[in-house]
Amino acid sequence: MCASRGPSARPRSADVSVGATWGNAPYPVLVVDRHGSLVHFNAAARSLLPKATSGDWLHEAAPSWLSDAHRRVTDGPCDEAAGPSVGPVNDRIFEAHPTAAPDGDVVWWLIDDTDRRQAETALRSAKARSEVLSGASSTLLSTLNVPRCMEVAAGLAAEHLSEAAVLVAPAQGRRHPLTYARRGGPVSQVTLPIDTRSVPGLSEALQGFPPVPARWIDPGDIPDWVVPAGFAGPVGSVIVTPLPGHGVPAGALILLRSSTEQAFTQGEEVFARLFAARAGAALSAARLYTEQATVTATLMQELLPPVLHRVHGVDYAGGYRASKDHERVGGDFYDVHPGSDPTQETLVVLGDVSGKGLDAAVLTGKIRNTLHALLPLAGNHQRVLELLNGALLSSHHARFATLVLASVRRRAGRAQLRMTSAGHLPPLVIRADGTVEEMPTRGTLVGALPTVSADTVETVLEPGETCLLYTDGITEARGGPLGDELFGEPRLKRALTECAAMPAEAIVERVQMLAAQWLGSGRHDDMAVVAISAPKNGPLSVVNGRTKGRRIA
Repeated sequence: MCASRGPSARPRSADVSVGATWGNAPYPVLVVDRHGSLVHFNAAARSLLPKATSGDWLHEAAPSWLSDAHRRVTDGPCDEAAGPSVGPVNDRIFEAHPTAAPDGDVVWWLIDDTDRRQAETALRSAKARSEVLSGASSTLLSTLNVPRCMEVAAGLAAEHLSEAAVLVAPAQGRRHPLTYARRGGPVSQVTLPIDTRSVPGLSEALQGFPPVPARWIDPGDIPDWVVPAGFAGPVGSVIVTPLPGHGVPAGALILLRSSTEQAFTQGEEVFARLFAARAGAALSAARLYTEQATVTATLMQELLPPVLHRVHGVDYAGGYRASKDHERVGGDFYDVHPGSDPTQETLVVLGDVSGKGLDAAVLTGKIRNTLHALLPLAGNHQRVLELLNGALLSSHHARFATLVLASVRRRAGRAQLRMTSAGHLPPLVIRADGTVEEMPTRGTLVGALPTVSADTVETVLEPGETCLLYTDGITEARGGPLGDELFGEPRLKRALTECAAMPAEAIVERVQMLAAQWLGSGRHDDMAVVAISAPKNGPLSVVNGRTKGRRIA
């Protein structure tokens, strides 16, 4: 016979057990013979099993788990490490500890273990829910895409909280985006005109008010649009809870269980609100990111250099590379402002603001806007520079800029250029015979001194010839074999001699490629290049003479 110690200090016979030693014990005690017949029981056992009497069979007077345990004890040796038998009696959980008596009877001590086991169950449940919330937060915050975040939130709710979930987003006009999820099924999204008042508590939840208790909601009143396709059985229990956002509700969550499932408990309602808080925070973060990304994209579109093409018979091409590869804008810029008709000059602007990054890009945007406003005066480069200089000096920015202006007009197949440099590198003209000519225009910085002075020069581009405007990010690119040598103007001019008669796009690409190869993986400043080309009218020809720039007083 298997014998294990119970709460008593040592084994005792049934006769001894019947005495006052255990008769008034607070624990229920049963004495059962080897055949399974109830011999004695104390007052605590009588209260626990009020219908039991001496001589009853144990399997008739007590729960089956206790009679099975008695059979295992009396049948022979058992596993001592298995511990006491455990089972329910009425609405309580007991541990049954056997003590063998010399005459073959077994004294069963029943110890109420309900509170400890309920605490353990509650602890396991709390731990599991904490893990669910932690995992849900990580999953929800892993995406900043609003529709995807809604899909994840509804899917997690259906998996861990209910059989089905419906996430109702704030209205877009007269329609609400709805995300449906069913446990084990796909997640779907639609936008429908719905009456939020048809679901008790939904209108309030969408306004951020606390949820109404689930017991206040009649499942029979739930409209058809709430129930996802494929939901098994009629709705038996419903939770409607808000998704709190950052000051503004992020929506509401509707949780559904069928009539065959257990109704939502108070603890599950609390858990649903905790989950909704995390889902609402994630949705708010996603919406905020989306709004900021939209604003940034709109503003960035205004800061990005324009795409250049042929204007009034003259080809234009441009290239830009910010000082950091992960940035799209910086302190270099260019613009092409077409004339109102082919007889009017097109104004080309290329500039370099001191500094790098977004701060410099903001000032370039202001300069570009100012120059756009000054287009009616574009025929007078000096006047445009003076007005721009005054605008910069009166602003709160402490930065300055260098500029080169080029007014372009096509005449008889050739491009006539007027160019003015304000502290900027002189333009380079690539003649048809491969000669690279530096335009002799010089001037002072813009935004640094009370006045600005600059020289304007004119030149003519024959068909196939190109004028190149560039910023110092090209010539000051530091790299080479040892990584510390500047690319320099002489090297740029030698490279341009090989670009004779090449299209404007090809020249820009060639210059950018050479600068990038020279840099390698080294650091660099912003780089901007603009090519102005007179298109070739026929087969390639070499022009012996060339038009040189002349200074205008």
